[in-house]
Amino acid sequence: MPKVTFILADGTRREFAVEAGKSLLVVAWDNNLDVEGACGGVMACSTCHVIVDPDWIDRLAAPSEEEEEMLDLAWGLTQTSRLGCQITVTDALDGLVVSLPSETRNLLDG
Repeated sequence: MPKVTFILADGTRREFAVEAGKSLLVVAWDNNLDVEGACGGVMACSTCHVIVDPDWIDRLAAPSEEEEEMLDLAWGLTQTSRLGCQITVTDALDGLVVSLPSETRNLLDG
């Protein structure tokens, strides 16, 4: 089972063994991490914004144009920002490290 490490906004590191095929958003929900995912993971918001460790970003598929458009709405955007709902854990991602931003912006709240 691949392992994924989430670095929380306060710097705490949480490592989880993850069932391959789950998105990072679902992994966060399954482990009670503070990741909103207001749209339910259908790429209609940016509240599952994660920051991928630079050592890992080139191992991920490039974001789609739709994901990049949603990321433009994210608070604290970085060069390695991605939407957690769009990253599916695979065995090749064993050891992946992502950080959670200190804030999110939910445009679905109006």
